[in-house]
Amino acid sequence: MTMALGSLPTATTMDVESLVSMAWRGGIRVPHFQRDFRWNAEDVRRLFDSIARGYPIGSLLLWVRPAAAQKLRLGALTIDAPAATEALWVVDGQQRITSLANALHPDGRRDPRFALGYDLRDGKFVGLPKTEDPLVVPLPVLFDLQRLILWFTSHPGIADYLEPASRVTRTLRQFTVPAYQVRQADQAVLQDIFDRMNNYGKRLARHEIFNALNAGEERGQPNIGLLAERIAADLDFGIIDGNTVLQAVLAPRGADVKRDVRGEFVDEAAFEAGEDALRRAVAFLQREASVPHFSMLAYRYLLVPLARLFAHHPEPDPRNLRLLRRWYWRAALAGPQQFKAGTGDAARLLCSRVREDDLSGSVQGLIDAVAQLNHTVHLNLDHFATNQAATKMLLCAWWADGPRNPATGQPYELSDLAATLAEQGTARDAVRYLVPSTAVPRQYRPWAANRVLMPAGDEGTDDVGYLLTPTRIPDGELRRLVLDSHSLTDEIVELFEREPVTALKGRQDVLVARLGSFLNRMCEWDFEDTPPLTEFELPDEDGDGLE
Repeated sequence: MTMALGSLPTATTMDVESLVSMAWRGGIRVPHFQRDFRWNAEDVRRLFDSIARGYPIGSLLLWVRPAAAQKLRLGALTIDAPAATEALWVVDGQQRITSLANALHPDGRRDPRFALGYDLRDGKFVGLPKTEDPLVVPLPVLFDLQRLILWFTSHPGIADYLEPASRVTRTLRQFTVPAYQVRQADQAVLQDIFDRMNNYGKRLARHEIFNALNAGEERGQPNIGLLAERIAADLDFGIIDGNTVLQAVLAPRGADVKRDVRGEFVDEAAFEAGEDALRRAVAFLQREASVPHFSMLAYRYLLVPLARLFAHHPEPDPRNLRLLRRWYWRAALAGPQQFKAGTGDAARLLCSRVREDDLSGSVQGLIDAVAQLNHTVHLNLDHFATNQAATKMLLCAWWADGPRNPATGQPYELSDLAATLAEQGTARDAVRYLVPSTAVPRQYRPWAANRVLMPAGDEGTDDVGYLLTPTRIPDGELRRLVLDSHSLTDEIVELFEREPVTALKGRQDVLVARLGSFLNRMCEWDFEDTPPLTEFELPDEDGDGLE
């Protein structure tokens, strides 16, 4: 059947000031068939650079239709949007509108992608520094002429830059964007337009197909991206990728997590149950298995059978929790190659081991799936890369040691880790060098021994060895605790200053030993993997147990 627009789109222009004001008031909405926000900080920076240069940034396609009152999320912003008879629903332009609305709003800087400023020295848009620099004006200040004048009043030494800064302010506020407004169109037509505009020559991912198929007029419809955001916000676990989330919410309803997603969640309660199971799986990883953040999950597919298990057995007994921890770490060390298939097939195979009515049988089935693993597996610490499974497992071991902030002496909190990594896919931003990599010979630069896990602090540099010197942390019990939490001693710290190679070799040995001890605690190779005693029929105390 041929679908067409009931009327031609109306062509108009909108200046940035009007556009972001509408977004902040809730006059702009994002339909469910839109993809999640995908831009990174560099994409946002380039958008503003294009505006400042007067470059075109493309046109918008907006659907004019009513909208109910609701609390909506737009990037890092939470907006109490009133009901509107003619709201603008974004068919094309979500990334640009979200970037503008967040980077120009004071609350947008909660997401590092939108924490931008304008460097008056170079006339460039840059990330905001950790400490205030009078010559780097935050974009929300630059965008508001009154706030800009107050900024210059508070920093009289930069008065010469007022005129060029005011020029950029005018350019930002008055920059116009072409927009096409469509009225009285069927939602299916708009979804078709969106698909054609965004997917010529590029297939949608399965979770994007799921979101499109489940798109509805109400925000309560199942949405993979929003689910991932809720878990990240509530559990400080970071953003789980869409494909893993989709498989995890499909797993409770069937072991084949690669099945057709159409018609899966007609009942919203079923989707909510999948979310609850995924939350329980994440909580298990954090509390029981020493996996604090998604970026440190050795293999994403291991989250999927966990979600299936917690869906059918939401509160396992302590014995099965312990066995489940053994399974996770043994499976992480074995990797997907043990299944001689891709990770999707590995998830499906492991899900098939989980029985809906038998917790202990399910856990035993998972353990049996990795029973052939060689107990003498060792991880190579000579090549540290935060996107590789071996390094992720090492980072979990470091987190289990309770790394301490040298500035305060206190252990880092999970919230510190989550804030530092934000929506990063790896833990790279939480890892620092003890000494600059150029200070050691090339063959030692990839070693783990020159890295530490320090997710937060005001050091202002990636090389933080100086923070561990006696002048920064006085002698005493607190100094010992800080150094030990990073697998360091005073002797190794001193060697890093005089003989870095000797220090690297010494610390590498310490790391290998500690990692081995951690893996032995997690895997418990030498213990029996028997189910809880309650699973066995034992004789009565006063009899022989015979009927």
